[in-house]
This record gives sequence, structure tokens and C-alpha cells, in this order.
Amino acid sequence: QLSEDVERVSENPTDEREGEMEVHEDASSVILPDGELGTTTPSLRFSKTCLKNVFSVILLFMYLLLMAVAVFLVYQTISDFREKLKHPVMSVTYKEVSLYDAPGIAFYPGKARLLSCEHHYYDHIPPLINPGQPGHIECTTQRINYTDPFTNQTMKYALVVQGPRDVKKKELVFLQFHLNETDQDFSAIDYLLFSSFQEFVKSPEKEKFMKDCESSYSSWKFSGGFRTWVKMSLVKTKEEDGSETVEFKQETSVVNYIDQRTKSRGDQLFFVVFEWKDPFIQTVQDIITANPWNMIALLCGIFLALFKAADFAKLSVKWMIKIRKRHLKRSRQAMNHIS
Repeated sequence: QLSEDVERVSENPTDEREGEMEVHEDASSVILPDGELGTTTPSLRFSKTCLKNVFSVILLFMYLLLMAVAVFLVYQTISDFREKLKHPVMSVTYKEVSLYDAPGIAFYPGKARLLSCEHHYYDHIPPLINPGQPGHIECTTQRINYTDPFTNQTMKYALVVQGPRDVKKKELVFLQFHLNETDQDFSAIDYLLFSSFQEFVKSPEKEKFMKDCESSYSSWKFSGGFRTWVKMSLVKTKEEDGSETVEFKQETSVVNYIDQRTKSRGDQLFFVVFEWKDPFIQTVQDIITANPWNMIALLCGIFLALFKAADFAKLSVKWMIKIRKRHLKRSRQAMNHIS
């Protein structure tokens, strides 16, 4: 119909100006290739407009879907970050050293008596010459009495011995105790380990120092009639407030001692060896795997995508409204022209 109207207007000189204005308006509304203005059919123009509208609607729904995914990612990222803040992971690092700070070994012998204490190297312990008899005491020792930290009434006697230091030479401390008589079915000596013998020596209040050690560290036993081999490893734990606690892990192996003394005796002999297990100090600390900067960068990217999607959706809606208005305007013009 538009083509017929254009031909009729071109034949009528009086309506030439009005026809040119209508053709120009239609050409500006619908972009057509050169030379096809007069040959474009209404069905082709309608199909192009319909395809554009459908494509715009599809794009709009796609961007709405992307916006929903972005919102879900924001929620999931924030939830994961809060969960990681509540549950930090444990980080374990190892530091190799050649010399340890000499630990303190506190023995609670009771009625037992220290016969000998010697330092040996390269795991070589010479045979005992006179077992059960006093020998060399080469270790640095101190004796101390203090009240039990749990009862505050019982007095405790402790023999504190300086432990091994040189881990490269496999330094060890070999101690021998003797208990003359015992009225118990099982005989054992308690001991505990603390991190630094020098801290104990320099402490102005040694009684309080030992009470704190007994409250903080675990105690172990070694039995009479055996040779107990203790291999120590040091574990440092860093707390959330920045403080550092030290504890010992130990591996013990027990070997039966064959008493070859000529006379049968009712006394007990105790043998214990202390050595470092390896030259590595284990450091344990809790770390938070959630990185706030990574989360901020991710959120910025997501919000940027949201704003871009919202802007594109707004432009798409405006474009669709504009196309609709143009289509209605052309329809009214065509009806007016026909009438």
C-alpha cells in the first residue's frame, strides 16, 4: 500500500511535497539498503521489526539471568568469607636448628637417689662399670622444694637437670637412679620437661616457676629395672593474641635391664636417656584462609557487572518503547492517508 501511495503521489504534482515528507519519515524510521526504498514490502519490514523486538527481549532476559547469578555469587562469597573467619586452618612449619636451647628436666625421685648423670654423643653409651654404685655427675643440676600447685599443702621435691643441646652430634643425657627399698608393687619416677633450663636458673622465684611448669606441662614416668630411651621434639604454638606456648612431644622405647650383679638385692635401678629426635622445631599457628582483598576485588567485579547489566536493560527497554512509538506513529499516518 505504501508503494502504491508513493506512486500515486509522484503522479500528482500537487501532493509531491507531502509524499516526499512521508517517504523521508518512513526511511528514517526503518533503515533500508540503498535502492530498496520503493521495493521493500510491508511484510519484510514487519518481520525485521519483529525479529529485532524478539532479539531485544531475549537479550533482556539473558541479562536478568546474569544479574540473578551475580547476586547469588555476592551472597555466596560473603557467606564463605564469614565461614572461613569462624574456622581458621592450622598451619605447621618446620625450622631446622643446629643447637637447641637446653631444656629443663624435672625429676620427682621420691626416695630414689641420683647415682650418675653423663653427657654422651653420637648415640654411644659405654657399658656400666659399677651399676648401682655412685658414678660421675657431669650434668648441671639443681634441687628445689615447692608446694603442690593443685593442693597447696603437699611439699614436693624436684631434681632439675639440664637437658641436651647439640642435635647435630646427637647429644644425649644418661641418668641412673637407685632406690634402696620400696613397699610398692610398681616402682617408677615421675618427670616433666620444660622449654628452657636457663629461664629456670635466672628466675627470681624458682618455686613459682616450677608450680607454673607443673600446671602447664604434662608429666611422664619411667620404670625401675628398664632402660627408657626418650626422644624429644619441640612444638611451638602461636595463639591468636600473639603469645607463644611451648610443649614437648616424645617417643619412648623401653629395654629390659639384665641385672648381672652377683648378689640378689631388693633395690631397684632406674636408667633413662634423653635425646632430641630431630633438628626441626615445629611451629603451629592458626591462619585465616579468607583474604579480604580478594573478596573486595570479586565484589567490585560483580557489582560492575550488575551496573552494566542494569544499564543495558534500561537502554533496551527505552529502545523497545521508541520502536513501538514509531510503529504506532506510522500506522496512524497510514490510516490518515488512506482516509
